[in-house]
Amino acid sequence: MKSRVMLCSAGMALLLVLCAWAADVTGKWTAQIPGRQGQTRETTFNFKVDGEKLTGTMSAGQASEIEISDGKVSGDEISFTVKQTFGDNEIKLLFKGKVSGDEIQFTRQREGSEQSQSFTAKRAQ
Repeated sequence: MKSRVMLCSAGMALLLVLCAWAADVTGKWTAQIPGRQGQTRETTFNFKVDGEKLTGTMSAGQASEIEISDGKVSGDEISFTVKQTFGDNEIKLLFKGKVSGDEIQFTRQREGSEQSQSFTAKRAQ
């Protein structure tokens, strides 16, 4: 019985440490995202973290802000989805990133596609 209590206590302590270790990406981040024909587009992300939940917006150039959805933070990894509409077509972009200090190494993939693009976002000062 005593060993079960100790095992549960150790498990809870580990869980607390892992939650506390989650990357803090709250704030403004900028990136040069690859586009058509090799051109890049400066994109701004504004993130807010609450536990393991990631919320925020994404905007590029003069375009309006787009809400991110399904945002998650787990340790140094983040992920979220952005939905964009072009005419009658809605596309869903899936973002996955790995945080390292003031940089996030991202991959972006269109839902249903196997191709992905990589880029780096940097914390804005």
